[in-house]
Amino acid sequence: MKILGIGNAIVDVICKVDENFIIQNNLSKGNMKLIFDENEFKKLISNLKEEKTISGGSVANSIVGLSQLGNNVGFIGKISDDKLGQEYETGLKKENVNFFYNKKKEAISTGTCLILVTPDSERTMCTFLGIAGRINEDDINTKSIKNSEIIFLEGYLWDEGDPKKAFDKAIKNANKIAMSLSDKFCVDRHKSHFLNLVKNKLDITFANEEEIMSLINAQSFNEVIEFAKKTKKLLVITRGKKGAISIYGEKIFEVAAQKNIKLIDLTGAGDLFAAGYLHGYLNNYSGIDCLKKGTEMASKIIQQIGARL
Repeated sequence: MKILGIGNAIVDVICKVDENFIIQNNLSKGNMKLIFDENEFKKLISNLKEEKTISGGSVANSIVGLSQLGNNVGFIGKISDDKLGQEYETGLKKENVNFFYNKKKEAISTGTCLILVTPDSERTMCTFLGIAGRINEDDINTKSIKNSEIIFLEGYLWDEGDPKKAFDKAIKNANKIAMSLSDKFCVDRHKSHFLNLVKNKLDITFANEEEIMSLINAQSFNEVIEFAKKTKKLLVITRGKKGAISIYGEKIFEVAAQKNIKLIDLTGAGDLFAAGYLHGYLNNYSGIDCLKKGTEMASKIIQQIGARL
């Protein structure tokens, strides 16, 4: 198998809202809020009109993108044997993703992410992790990890306790490890742990400019470049309208963002960028062509609603 993703198995519920909804609910626009109370989550979603419901989760979106590009892929994510969990598994299998998890009835429901899209196409997320956030080392299929060229992890999944043990087991058994920092919220919450991962454990780190600057407390992007050179690991950073850059030691490649794009929804831009980049990496593209493929995939996804092409 080319690549195995391990991440939060989350059903995405996409809704269009106005700016007032974000303000009235004390949400930080463009960021993710974790909701721990299922009743609070249900109350938030109760008055909204659903645009689209789809099997999601950051790494799962990337893995589906890699499958659509013709790669042999797999995914591990924890779901409950409920209606949403069944829909989630069916959605992955339709996309030719090998799903390495045996669901069972759980006391907590399958995870859900409410994606609020404002008129400027920015997305703000409210996530009830449900059973997805309870992943543990027993859920990690080591055979599938050892049979994969590379595993792809997400910062959203990392947490103290059982999820950390699951991460550690996956990393210990992997041939190569890639990870997305996922969100500035995650970086700020787990800064010392993420810094250790980036410096010592990961072969490839995906981040946007805000996330990587927060991780190393940088005042300028030049500090990010110097940090990346010293780690001697591959850092791949998206920079919005400035394009994207990869840094591996002294090898630095940069591409511009695609122009004349009809922006509809930024959901999944980072996920599909990672899919495009990893497709290039796994199929021996040059450094610049990996970035171009990532940018191409990100450009396609932001011209539609949702994080799946």
